[in-house]
Amino acid sequence: MAKASKKQPKTDLVIGGAGFAGLALAIALRQGLGEAFSVTVVDPALGAAQSKDPRASAIAAAARRLFEAIGVWDAVADRAQPILDMVVTDSKLDDAVRPTFLTFGGEVEEGEPFAHMIENRHLIDVLVAKAKELGIDLRAGAVSGFEHGKNAIDVTLKDGATISARLLVGADGARSVIRETAGIASHGWNYDQSAIVTTVGHEREHNGRAAEHFLPAGPFAILPLTGKRVSIVWTETAREAERIVALPDAEFHAELEKRFGLHLGDLEVIGPRRAFPLGLFTAREFIGDRLALVGDAAHIIHPIAGQGLNMGLRDIAALAEAISDAARLGLDIGALDVLERYQRWRRFDTMTMGVATDGLNRLFSNSNDALRLARDVGLGLVERMPALKKVFIREAAGFTGDVPKLLRGEVL
Repeated sequence: MAKASKKQPKTDLVIGGAGFAGLALAIALRQGLGEAFSVTVVDPALGAAQSKDPRASAIAAAARRLFEAIGVWDAVADRAQPILDMVVTDSKLDDAVRPTFLTFGGEVEEGEPFAHMIENRHLIDVLVAKAKELGIDLRAGAVSGFEHGKNAIDVTLKDGATISARLLVGADGARSVIRETAGIASHGWNYDQSAIVTTVGHEREHNGRAAEHFLPAGPFAILPLTGKRVSIVWTETAREAERIVALPDAEFHAELEKRFGLHLGDLEVIGPRRAFPLGLFTAREFIGDRLALVGDAAHIIHPIAGQGLNMGLRDIAALAEAISDAARLGLDIGALDVLERYQRWRRFDTMTMGVATDGLNRLFSNSNDALRLARDVGLGLVERMPALKKVFIREAAGFTGDVPKLLRGEVL
């Protein structure tokens, strides 16, 4: 095995990927363990002056508490739209009436919305600024490989630079180079579905209401943004999504309006429209030799419950706690028992959420009349059981199970 040269830069932790998860992990650990704990974050996007990510994300209440704990939420709070209530409908595309079967109040606790919608670029920019303020080493580039040395992992970047670290975290997305280089298999399947994502302006106030319309091709979600704008996550078969995204503006608008309806008045597409293939994948292991996977590098789920991003933030909250506890005891943060604590903490929740979203997608993304009747009866029963709805809200907010400190709003 290659040995680190004396001139080779050393750090405690290298994080490949500067999305929400990678940046939040770096910030939380630097704040919790101080300047003596060194962190390097590597991502090609760090070469840009500002994030250009056009998407928006639902930040669950527990994830918002994490951002509050690391001191970034106040900087974006005025650009975050609280979800004040939510309605669920089930119909066919050409049905004249779209009945509401289920409604949820938007508060997980009094005065605390269960989720906020925010445009990704705003939160990413604030996270980058916080990381710079804390002196975290941010590098525009990518991890291309690594070798294991004595009590270290030597991480090679695409520009040829090598950094010796105690631990490498793969936060580099669904097509993780770090996961593939480690030889960790990912098991699952592609759905014959894609999610069309765009931003829509509208005439009337949305009043913080989110809607999920279950249609035979898949869910059509309307998620409120600040002002008279909403983010759309529109599921279609892969071939149909490709066709719709390629339509001229007027025809795309007609397809959108057919699904959206006119309850918010005139509509205008004001953001780029893109289609993302959907699937369910889970890494065989979340850890390796001085290696941990988080976020999409570890698991991909269907967006039907809006939990993909929040699962990644749960990962880093658990990993950050495991690392900080070990570091304070003078233990090796890359040791197998430290990483196994993280994997045990996150494995069951990940598998449970994957099974749940897969089941929901199969139950609702079809035109079977018998299944439609059964699910509508089920939705109606849940609507009449406030206690059960409260359980669902707490689950969506991220407050069930063994919740890490950061997700409770506590610093490390």
